[in-house]
Amino acid sequence: MATAHAASWAASLTMSQLPPAVVRAAMESLYNYIGCAIGGASHPTTAAARSALAPLFGASTSTLLGQDAKADAAHAALLNGIAAHVHDYDDTHLATIVHPTAPVASALLAQAEALGPGISGERLLVALVAGIEVECKLALGVWPAHYDVGWHITGTVGAIGAAAAVGRLLDLSPVQMEHALGIAASQVTGLRVMFGSDTKAFHVGRAAQNGLLAALLAQKGFTAAPGALEASRGWAAVVDAITPAAPQNIAAQIHTLGHTWEITANAFKPFPCGIVVHPTLDACLRLHDSAAAITAVHVRVHPLVLELTGKTAPADGLQAKFSVFHAAAAALRSGAAGPAQFADAFVVRPDVVALRGKVTATADAGLAADAAEVVLTLADGAERRVFVEHAIGSTAVPMDAAALEAKFLGQVTPVLGAAAAARASAMAWGALESTDVAQWAAGLSE
Repeated sequence: MATAHAASWAASLTMSQLPPAVVRAAMESLYNYIGCAIGGASHPTTAAARSALAPLFGASTSTLLGQDAKADAAHAALLNGIAAHVHDYDDTHLATIVHPTAPVASALLAQAEALGPGISGERLLVALVAGIEVECKLALGVWPAHYDVGWHITGTVGAIGAAAAVGRLLDLSPVQMEHALGIAASQVTGLRVMFGSDTKAFHVGRAAQNGLLAALLAQKGFTAAPGALEASRGWAAVVDAITPAAPQNIAAQIHTLGHTWEITANAFKPFPCGIVVHPTLDACLRLHDSAAAITAVHVRVHPLVLELTGKTAPADGLQAKFSVFHAAAAALRSGAAGPAQFADAFVVRPDVVALRGKVTATADAGLAADAAEVVLTLADGAERRVFVEHAIGSTAVPMDAAALEAKFLGQVTPVLGAAAAARASAMAWGALESTDVAQWAAGLSE
C-alpha cells in the first residue's frame, strides 16, 4: 500500500542513507527558505496575519523568523509559512511547480524549537528530506491534472510533506506515521483562484500548520483510515478525480522513494514572482539599456505563462507577480527584478504602467517552459531581439552559492540590518553543524 510504504520509508530515514548531493541540496533549500522567511516577515500580508491571530497565540515556544517575537509552534508554522511564500521567491520543484521547502521547513523549525534543547542539525536535515521527498513524489503522481483543475499543489501536498517531516523529527513509528499522513491528507488546502491575493501565501502557511498538527495528533494515538493516499475515496482519487489512474500513479512514485531524489531537482528563484515569467525577465534584463526608446514589446512564451501570469493590469504587487506584462515592463524600465519591482508603489508608477501597455504576448507550445523570446521595437524602427533558451534559476542554469547568498542578503538586510543579515547567513549555512536547533533557530533573527 502506498501510504504504508511512504510512512515506513519516512519513519526510518537516516543520515547515512542520504547521498552527498542530497545533503547539499537540502542545505541549499533550507538556506534559501530562511532568507525568504525573514525577507517576508515585514510584508503587509504577514503583518495582517500576525495581527489577526496574535490573540490566539499559546505558549511562546517558536521563533517568528525576522521578528523579535515568538508564538506557539502551530502559529509559528503558519506565520513563517506565509512569510516564506509571500514574495513568491521560495524554491520550486520544476517538474511539478511545487514550492517544497516552505510548508515543510516552517512546520519542522517550529516544532524543533518547541521540543527544546537536544535536537541536532543532522536530525533536522533528515526530517526535512523525508518531508520534501514524500511531498514531491505525491505531486508527481497527480501532476498536471490536479493543478490544471484548479488546486494549488503546494498547499495540497505540502501538509502531507510537513506531516512526514515532523513525524520523523518526533521519531514516530511507521504505524503512527501512516496515521499522520492520513490526518494531513484530510486537510486539503489551496485553490489557484487565490493567486494574486494574500490567501496564496496562506495556503503554504496553513499546509505547514496542518502537517504539524497531524504529526502531533498521531503521536498521541489519533488515528486515520488505512490507505489514505491511495484508497478508492482517498486523497489521490479525490483531488485528481479526472485521472482514474491517480492512485496507481502516486503508488508508483512513492515506491521510488530513496531511489530517485526529488530534492536534487529543486530550483531556486532569482526573481520574486511566478517562475514561468523568469525566462521573460531574463531576456528583458539583457535588453534594459533600450528602455527609453521602446515603442513596442512582444514576448513569445510557453502557453502556461499566459495561463498563470496573464494579468494585463495588475493593481498591486501580489497581482503583479502573476503578470508577464508587468514583469517585462519592470525589468526593461529598471534593469532589476527584485522585491522592489513587485512592490505596490512600483506597480502603479505611471512610467511603468505606460510601458506595460506596450507589451503584447504570444503563446507558443513549441517553446520549453524555461525559454522565451522578447522583441523590442524602438522609436527609429529598429528591432532588438533576445532568445533565452534556459532561464537563470532553471536546472540548466542554476543559481550558485554566491548567487544564493546575494539573494539571501538582499532580502534579509532590509529587515535585520547588514550586520545581522551577514550573521544570519553564516548561521543558516551552518545548520548541519548545530547541536541545538532550538538555540540556532532563535538566533537567526537576532
